Amino acid sequence: MVELDPQREQQLRSVGVISYVLHTVVAVGAVLPGVQASVLLLVVAVILDLVKRGEAAGTWQASHFSWRLRSVFWAGLLYLITAPLWLLLLPGWIAWGLISIWFLYRVVRGWIAMNDRQPMPT
Repeated sequence: MVELDPQREQQLRSVGVISYVLHTVVAVGAVLPGVQASVLLLVVAVILDLVKRGEAAGTWQASHFSWRLRSVFWAGLLYLITAPLWLLLLPGWIAWGLISIWFLYRVVRGWIAMNDRQPMPT
C-alpha cells in the first residue's frame, strides 16, 4: 500500500465522505416510500468516484472508490433485470425493495469501514 501525506489522505477522505453522503441520500430515498432522491445525485457521485479514483490508486482508499462503483453497477443491473416484474406490480415492488435495501447496506458498510480507515474487500 502507498502511504499518503496526511493532507492528501484527508482530501481523499473528504471526497469519500461526499460520495458516501450522495449514495446514502439516494439509497435511503430508494428504500423509503415517498422519499425519492434524484438520480442526478447518484450520477454526480459516480462521476466524482470515476474522476478521483486514480488519485487513490495503491492506497486503502482505492478499494472504497471501487466498492461504490461496483455497488452502483450491480444495483443498476439488478434494477434493469427485474424491471419487467413491474408489469405484475407486487413482484416488481418486492424485487426493487430488496435491491434498494442491499444497496443501502453496501453504502453503510463502506462508510463504516472508511471511518475506521479500513479497505473494502475486492
